[in-house]
Formats: sequence, C-alpha cells, structure tokens
Amino acid sequence: MSEKSLQNDVKAMWKWIGGSAFLASMCCFPSVVLVLFGFASVSSAAALSNDLYWGTNGMGWFRPLLSLLSLAFVAAGLVFYFRAQGVCSMEEAKRQRTRIVNTSLVVLFLSLTAYLLFNFVILTEVGIALDLPWESSRFWN
Repeated sequence: MSEKSLQNDVKAMWKWIGGSAFLASMCCFPSVVLVLFGFASVSSAAALSNDLYWGTNGMGWFRPLLSLLSLAFVAAGLVFYFRAQGVCSMEEAKRQRTRIVNTSLVVLFLSLTAYLLFNFVILTEVGIALDLPWESSRFWN
C-alpha cells in the first residue's frame, strides 16, 4: 500500500471521528446556532437544549440515540478503513487482530476526546458567551 493511499485512509478516518463527535453534540449545537444567528431567544434556545439533552422529566431519548448513532459512525469508519487496508475476510482479520484492536481503541479514544472537547469545552464556552445558562455545565467549576 502506498504512502499516499494510507494518508487518504487516515484523513477519511478523521472525518468519521469528527462527524461522530459533531453528531453526538447535536443536543447543544442547534441552540448555539439559533442564538448566534438571531433565530431564537436565549430562553427558547436554552429550553430547546434542555429538552434535547435531558428530555421531558429527565427521561430523554434523544441524547442516547445520538450516542448510538455516533458509535455506529465510528464503527462504519473502522470497517471502511480496514476494508481499504485489505482486511476483507475473517481469516485476514484474525491474522491482524492486534492491529485491528489497537486501531479501534485509539479511534474510540479519539472520538470520545473530540466529543468531550467539542461539546463540553467549545460549545459550552460559546453558549456562555451568547448568554445561554450553561455556567453550571462547565466541568472545571
């Protein structure tokens, strides 16, 4: 496999990682965008993010659904990545088991880190700057 092909595969994997982090953050991102562009007031955007994040009576289904979809994005990205690397059969997967496990763990760690950074640092700080009531959600408070 050529160096350029490997770089393209790694770039494609970063798109899956970033996409999964963005998708998992969709409970808060719409509120920031709506307030940022003036399509919603701060109070209605805060209510929207509360409903998407916690749901009615704390029994929300949206956030777990986004987490499952994000995990599916990462899994699909890993499948596409390894197929492009020539791992197309179970026999080949057994031979490269260590590489597959290590790559999968790194990708899952990077996806989780990207989600935490995007959702709990970047979106939280932008939301606070837009006067959304998210000060209590800062994890360093």
